[in-house]
Amino acid sequence: MLAVAFALAYVARATIPFVIYRPDTQPEFIRYVPTTILQIGVVITILYFSRLYHLPRAISRIDHARKVIGVVTVGSLMVYGLHPILFTNSIFEVEYPRALLFYVWIFSIVLTVTGREIQQNLRYWLRRRGLGRDNLLIVGNGKVARDVARKITSNAALGYNPVGVVVNGKTRTRGNVFGIPVIGVYQDLPTLIDTCSVDQVVIALPDAQRAEMVELISLCQRGRVDIKIYPDLFAYMAGDLSVDDLSGTPLLTVRDIAMRGWRLSLKRGMDLIFSACGLVLLSPFMLLTALMIRSESKGPIFYTQERMGLDGKPFHMVKFRTMRADAEVNGPGWTVKDDPRVTRLGSWMRKTNWDEIPQLINVLVGEMSLVGPRPERPVYVLQFRERIPRYMERHREKAGMTGWAQVNGLRGDTSIAERTEYDLWYVENWSLWLDLKIIIRTVWNTVMRRNKNAY
Repeated sequence: MLAVAFALAYVARATIPFVIYRPDTQPEFIRYVPTTILQIGVVITILYFSRLYHLPRAISRIDHARKVIGVVTVGSLMVYGLHPILFTNSIFEVEYPRALLFYVWIFSIVLTVTGREIQQNLRYWLRRRGLGRDNLLIVGNGKVARDVARKITSNAALGYNPVGVVVNGKTRTRGNVFGIPVIGVYQDLPTLIDTCSVDQVVIALPDAQRAEMVELISLCQRGRVDIKIYPDLFAYMAGDLSVDDLSGTPLLTVRDIAMRGWRLSLKRGMDLIFSACGLVLLSPFMLLTALMIRSESKGPIFYTQERMGLDGKPFHMVKFRTMRADAEVNGPGWTVKDDPRVTRLGSWMRKTNWDEIPQLINVLVGEMSLVGPRPERPVYVLQFRERIPRYMERHREKAGMTGWAQVNGLRGDTSIAERTEYDLWYVENWSLWLDLKIIIRTVWNTVMRRNKNAY
């Protein structure tokens, strides 16, 4: 891909003006072969030491593309700097103009990311058909073990073949964990690993005592089996770690979630820029939507509803009206699939998230953010706070138009408890890049019609 990118860049420099300048002539491509080889060597070396040839089983496409863009950028600049040092006053001496550098950089990013995406999709395609899978054994039968089993069984592209679950006990226990059969107890581990040709063991026991964990690891140390442990303490260290100093005493910061100072200013700045630009650029389409809503059914164009936001303070969220004007004459209620209250235009707007575009007004005035926990109505908040632990902690940040839970499929009629876990993870792990990634995934899910629970 890097070689093709350099060839395309050579053609582009001769045919596409860089700013306003296009050269009349340029050296033959054969003279750029050494530079092409240098480009390939440098970028591949940086990719290797950046561990981008050590692909995990599941990786965010957005995160992966960002890393590749960074590597290609650094590699291209290094080659541009090394070129005059290595090739001046030699048989390979040739000019390396900035226009060519620009096109090499652009094409290298596009083709490298595309090539890796094709390769990853091929891996997933093969795994779904049973090729390249690892036999997996799960140790434990609690909530964590069930979550691990659910993710493995629901995503064949991960490349795991779950052979069974091992639980604590003195005798063999029957049953299953999310469809994976229980095939033994802890003491059976050495035998099961050999007889089932186990490649990986996942110990999903976050509350296990140290002595118990050491014993389990020793029982699993058979052949070339990989052992993975669900973390206990480190489960709470999902964010970036930092070391502070307290008069010479080092302190490890594992949780710094307060949105203050530069974090608050940065997030607010992004909200202002995005919401202002969005309202200006989308205003013709919003006007057209307003006319269509009015022509389809009587009633107001916008629908305002009281929601609970930052620090539990109520505000009025603005949306395009997607239901009949008398939809809540009998009181509030959840929207269900094929809800008769939803209009035809409203059904389309809900599936495409277009009904939420007016919330850019809420973002602009500071009542909401582009990204954050989705706000709920006060009547539901009073219910959820009584039965869901830590539910009110999600109100430590501004409510968002989209959020971490939504891009992971938890919108509409889904588990409130699970949605709360995703919201709390977002609150405790906020970063500007995480916000950008959520926005990109929201747009992608909308374009690809992946909002299955949007109705």
